[in-house]
Amino acid sequence: MTEQFDVIIVGAGLSGIGAAHHLQKNCRDRSFAILEARDAIGGTWDLFRYPGIRSDSDMHTLGYDFRPWTKAKAIADGASIREYIEDTARESGIDRHIRFDHRVKSAAWSTEDAAWTLEIEHGGERRQLRCNFLYMCSGYYDYAKGHSPAFAGTERFGGRIVHPQFWPDDLDYSGKKVVVIGSGATAVTLVPEMAKQAAHVTMLQRSPTYVVSRPAEDQLANRIRALLPAKAAYGVTRWKNVLFGMLFFNLARKRPERTKQRLLGMVREHLGAEYDVATHFTPRYNPWDQRLCLVPDADLFDTIKRGDASVVTDTIETFTEQGIKLSSGREIEADIVVTATGLELALMGGATFSIDGAPVRLADSLQYKGMMFSDVPNLAFTFGYTNASWTLKADLVARYVCRVLNAMRRKGVRQATPRIGSDPIAPQPFADFSSGYIQRALDHLPQQGDRRPWRLNQNYALDVMALRFGSVTDSMEFANQAPTKVRSAA
Repeated sequence: MTEQFDVIIVGAGLSGIGAAHHLQKNCRDRSFAILEARDAIGGTWDLFRYPGIRSDSDMHTLGYDFRPWTKAKAIADGASIREYIEDTARESGIDRHIRFDHRVKSAAWSTEDAAWTLEIEHGGERRQLRCNFLYMCSGYYDYAKGHSPAFAGTERFGGRIVHPQFWPDDLDYSGKKVVVIGSGATAVTLVPEMAKQAAHVTMLQRSPTYVVSRPAEDQLANRIRALLPAKAAYGVTRWKNVLFGMLFFNLARKRPERTKQRLLGMVREHLGAEYDVATHFTPRYNPWDQRLCLVPDADLFDTIKRGDASVVTDTIETFTEQGIKLSSGREIEADIVVTATGLELALMGGATFSIDGAPVRLADSLQYKGMMFSDVPNLAFTFGYTNASWTLKADLVARYVCRVLNAMRRKGVRQATPRIGSDPIAPQPFADFSSGYIQRALDHLPQQGDRRPWRLNQNYALDVMALRFGSVTDSMEFANQAPTKVRSAA
């Protein structure tokens, strides 16, 4: 007999563990399991092990709303974040619900049974599990492969080529010449860390990214923590950072040129008037058309000023035996090349879906409140903000899922399905964001609509009102009456 749960959460990373906490707290009578494709808790923060890995958001907003981040550093290293997630799972008994090495390959909905049947790959074999509600917290990128553009001549390069997503334990870069290809969050993290041991590190970029320095420690947060109880201090700091982030984002959108000049001015303050900021740190796009890169305590800039690292803005013509030849004719010598060239999106962990035997392509659906899909019953997913910390959205989605589950229970129904209705909606792209990983995957991502609840807010304050306090019946069809239990005659 197929094992069945009220809810199955897919993914034991930051989102999945948080979802389980909210489910335990707000839907105490629901059975649940967490399916994790890998063999460890932590998701992103367990998979990525490259030198210097850290958060690109402050931990007062990247941390859970229910569990204060109490360490001094607000920009935390990967190991500390992984420990935070593990501790959260262990302290509330969530870890007992996790089934490791369980990869979801497909999910089939049956209206008659009001259940999803999941095809699971476990230990090289296939098995099935069933649930009434499926909650996908599997992140947004492909764990099996990163984005690796094809560069000419790689086969003749005499050194080693490494992708950060699959960092080898045996890589010794001490005293070596290193080239890091890329200009995003991974590259700006790797360069100053590798430069501590390497002979020299070159950050080779096709085009610049906005880079902003921020103190690793939030001194005001630490002072508030000394004055208030931990939970109260955390709440004050969390909202302080949320509101500051919203203010900066809105200013960047309304006055892009002014914001751009301020950001570039800060870079000049770090690197000096003689440095070619126009070439190496001036993007072709406006601030927040893509995510800004955060560097703690100006570590990237300090490394460049010391001469331990340099930035080259050019395109690659070919790899050579000794390094990389650029389109300008220059050749950069390298013993190791790190391709920090980005991620490949794999929404919903790459699983396929069907409803009553008919295949469903989620990219043909509209997002509902950024967490469900039009005409798809009892299915939620987590996708964090592009302009703020991931967990801000994840916590709100988890709370809303619990509200939907409790509304189903009150109404005596087994199915909740977002419905568009008769009013026409103009479809729009998944997100208004020009980052490569989004643009490469647009054809495989669900669209959004031109009005609420089908349009993404990308605004935490608006989502608090919509997901914590807004209606759960708005454009939501509750149906599929639960069968009445027949009592036997005495």
